[in-house]
Amino acid sequence: MSIFSRIADVFKANVNDALDKAEDPEKMLKQMVIEMEDSVNKATLAVANAIANEKTLERKLEKERRAVTEWQNKAMQALQAGREDLARQALEKKSTAERNAADLVPVHEQAAAMSVKLRQQLDQLKRKLDEARSRQSTLIARSQAAKAQKQIAQTFSGVGSDAFSKFDKFEGKIEKVEAEAVAFEQLAGENTSLDEEFRKLGSSATVEQDLLALKAQMGLLGDGGASTESNKDA
Repeated sequence: MSIFSRIADVFKANVNDALDKAEDPEKMLKQMVIEMEDSVNKATLAVANAIANEKTLERKLEKERRAVTEWQNKAMQALQAGREDLARQALEKKSTAERNAADLVPVHEQAAAMSVKLRQQLDQLKRKLDEARSRQSTLIARSQAAKAQKQIAQTFSGVGSDAFSKFDKFEGKIEKVEAEAVAFEQLAGENTSLDEEFRKLGSSATVEQDLLALKAQMGLLGDGGASTESNKDA
């Protein structure tokens, strides 16, 4: 399984884990983007290693091909100098270089093809990361809107309405106390009025008694308790 397949599995696992927990979607979305960035960095390193391996094989192949040419030239030079023994050794070196080059050709071609493929997959992965980054703000906004909608729906459905119920009960208690205060004030007012009437009656009786006593002292009272002025009129 390639590194990109493993990275794709990691992405899916992170998404599923976030959906299962769903404790803080905003935090999880940010964490997922961070993990995606880390995976892209690892994939980039893998691609860089693949390219470096391709370049190393390319240099080795070019070296073996140059060796073939060099030993060919040396064999010709040895023959011109009348040294067949040296020419024979040079041709042996040339043959070894040719075999090495032949062995490196398919390996290098495979490495080059792998580098191209990995580059394409990395570019695709980077596009997905860019898409995730651009969608992150939108998803966070949707998450916040969903939270607000849920809270309002819970309030209207009775979930979380304890505070409102307590508030209404408290208001009812206050209204009851206010009513009791008004009732006591009315009762107190009635008692005061009644006491005042009796006080007035008592005060009037005292005044009448004092008036009669004063008239008697002054000899203004006649027989039968009538006043002098009453006798005069008679």
